[in-house]
Parts: sequence; structure tokens; C-alpha cells
Amino acid sequence: MRIEQKATIISTTVAFTLVAFKLTVGIISGSVAVLASAIDSLLDMVVSMFNYFALYNSDKEPDEHFNFGRRKLEPLTAVIEGTIISLSALFILYTAISKLVQGSPIEHLDLSIGVMIASIIVTAGLVLFLHTIAKKTKNMVIEADALHYKTDLLTNAAILISLGLISFTNYTYIDPILGIGIGIYMIYSAYPIIKEGILMLLDAALDPQSVEKINKLLDSQLDINGHHDLRTRRSGSDIYLSVHLVFGISASLYDAHMTGDRIELALKNLFPDNNVYALIHLDPYDDSEPNYLE
Repeated sequence: MRIEQKATIISTTVAFTLVAFKLTVGIISGSVAVLASAIDSLLDMVVSMFNYFALYNSDKEPDEHFNFGRRKLEPLTAVIEGTIISLSALFILYTAISKLVQGSPIEHLDLSIGVMIASIIVTAGLVLFLHTIAKKTKNMVIEADALHYKTDLLTNAAILISLGLISFTNYTYIDPILGIGIGIYMIYSAYPIIKEGILMLLDAALDPQSVEKINKLLDSQLDINGHHDLRTRRSGSDIYLSVHLVFGISASLYDAHMTGDRIELALKNLFPDNNVYALIHLDPYDDSEPNYLE
């Protein structure tokens, strides 16, 4: 089992535990902020379970139906996760605004404060764990999961502060105002997750820094006369690129092939944390100029 899959199992277990405590206390106390946090943890659990499914299936070998594998499940999962976060944020906003207008007391503040302290400790440990795995594997799904739980950590801390203020001031309107702030922040956090996932699904090119690295490597090759038509895309943790290498018309097919293999290996070493699949076309002349032979 991949370490990324183990990470999703751990995050699912943690989320389930937090849901049980937060949901119970949120219902008993009537706190919108705690209830919002419980709903967010419930969605965390569902998302982590879905992440496990996506990672498990995306790791399958290519077959006759999926010739290039199933790596696109990873960005698809990120888009779904970001959408779920956004929808839950809208529900939190609706609940908070309703309570702000209608007004409602908060009970059992000590219990609410206690469960939020425990939630912060557990979530902080999970965030550190997921960040370590994400940094090691460069996996988009784990990075999104780590960002999601980091958002939880910040919102839990804000909820704890607000509950403390309410216990000292009895200003219960702090709770729905904070709920509104949490909802807005969740939507803000979901946007980059959705954006990156959609760009990957649309086969957007690698970032300019990565493309520049590739061009510098190709420009430094002394065995070719040039290169053109560089195209790049990312699928999950895999990188796909294609490029035309220009040789002289007197170059033998064997020599050109050996040079192409060497450059392909150099391109793979350029991104050691990813699987790089390079499609290299060998040109006896620069066919990017249509009148070259005229």
C-alpha cells in the first residue's frame, strides 16, 4: 500500500472521531461555529474516503480502456473536494446569517471549549503528518487534504477564541459572525484547489519555471542543432512532455536515437519527484520552418 493511501486512512479515522465529538457538542450547545466545524469534519471524512478511492484507482497500470492510466482521478478528486468545501461553506453562511437575524443562546460553553481544544491538538498533529507526506511525495491529493485540514486548524482556533470571548462577555452574536467569517474563508481556501484541478484536467502546460528548466536543458545539448514544439502537461503526479530535436541531415538514425535516449533520461532526472514520460521526435532538419528545403 502506498504511503499516500495510508495517509488517507489515518485522516479518515481522525475526521470520524472529530465528527462524533463536535456534532454532539454542537447540537447540545447550539453553537453555530461548533456545528459548522462538525459539518466541515464530516465532509473531511467523506473527502478522505474518496481520496483513498482515487489514489487506489489512479495507481492502477494502464490497460486497453485507459492507455495512459487513471492519474486524472487525482485532479478530479481535488476539484470535487474543493466543490464540497465550497458547498459546506455556503451552508455555514446560511446557518450563521439565520442565527444572527433570529438570535439564539449558547449553552454548555465549557463543553464546547473543551472539545475545540481537543480538536485543535488532534488536527495539528494530522496537519504536520500530511504536510510531511505531501512534501515527500508531491502528491496533489495529499496536498489538497493537508490544506483542507490546515483550514480546519485555523478555523478551530478562531472558534476557540470566540467561545472564550462569549464566556467572558456574553455577547452571543460573536458566534454567528465568526460562522460567517469561517464560511468566507473556506470558499477562499477552496478556490486554488479547484483551479489547479481544473487546469490539470484541461492539460494546462507546466508552470513557467518548469518549462524554463526544460528549455535550458535542451539548449545546453551539444549533439543537437536545436529543438522546437515543446509541449508539456501534468496528470496527477506524472509529467508528460513532447519535443522535436533537430539533427543534421547527415546524422545516422542510430546516433540520433542514442542522443534522444540520453536527453530523455536527463529530462526524467530534471524532475526526480515525478514520473516523467517524454515523447521525442527526431528531425533531420528544422521542420518548424516550412520553407527550409526550398
